[in-house]
Amino acid sequence: MNVNMNAARGVAIGIIILIIIGVVAFASVKIVDAGYRGVLLHWNAVDLTQPPLDEGLHFVVPFQDDIVQLEVRTLKYDAETRSASKDLQTVETTVTVNYNPDKERIHILYKEIGLDYENRVIQPAIEETVKQVTANYNAEELITKRPLVKSDIENAIRERLNQFNIVTQVISITDFEFSPLFAQAIESKVEAEQKAKKAENDLIRIEVEARQLEAQAEGTAAANIAEARGEAEAIAIINKALAENPNYFEWLKIQAWDGKLPLVVGEGGTPFIQIPVSP
Repeated sequence: MNVNMNAARGVAIGIIILIIIGVVAFASVKIVDAGYRGVLLHWNAVDLTQPPLDEGLHFVVPFQDDIVQLEVRTLKYDAETRSASKDLQTVETTVTVNYNPDKERIHILYKEIGLDYENRVIQPAIEETVKQVTANYNAEELITKRPLVKSDIENAIRERLNQFNIVTQVISITDFEFSPLFAQAIESKVEAEQKAKKAENDLIRIEVEARQLEAQAEGTAAANIAEARGEAEAIAIINKALAENPNYFEWLKIQAWDGKLPLVVGEGGTPFIQIPVSP
């Protein structure tokens, strides 16, 4: 009887020891999931002497150490903000930020801010930045200078979040929305400016064509004048030659002769040829 009781007691103790060993072993093994980094805690205090733990299996001191996991993959945060432009027009801006916590400094992020860093840091940073930047531009410039506005907002948000160990990857401004009345006024103004620019271009084109036609007309007139002057000079030369040499006219007739002798019929139907005789 005593032997059986001792054996049962030994078995129970063995089972208890195995359970304790199992619990200790389970508490000493921690796994960091893929896409995460682990923050090591000593008695719930962040151990800043140790770098963040990579994904995979880790052994810690049971009941003393623990691991908090933070996702370090690319995350997305959308924010809609209402602000005022430089000319006091209400602007609704939609901003999308793709980011990830700094993989090498997440233990500092967790110690200083905690897990709820989106609401504590990212949202206020976006709202304050958008308000500050849009206040530097009037409503029309927010439309016509959108790349510059986007660059200012991106740089300000990136600098602000880097202070909290958050790395920004892509910042997108998906929309600027104004009141319907103001949007219509902007559209009308842009359309009027486009028409004015077209009219100015048309005027420049007409002026250029007029100058080209004027130059062409001047060239034609100059050619006609030159031709007339040449004909007048030729006539003057001929007249001078006639005045100086009476035989010049006879020479011209010879040059114009087609080689056929003129046939003249005299009295009684007898033909005869009259050949001019030089004096």
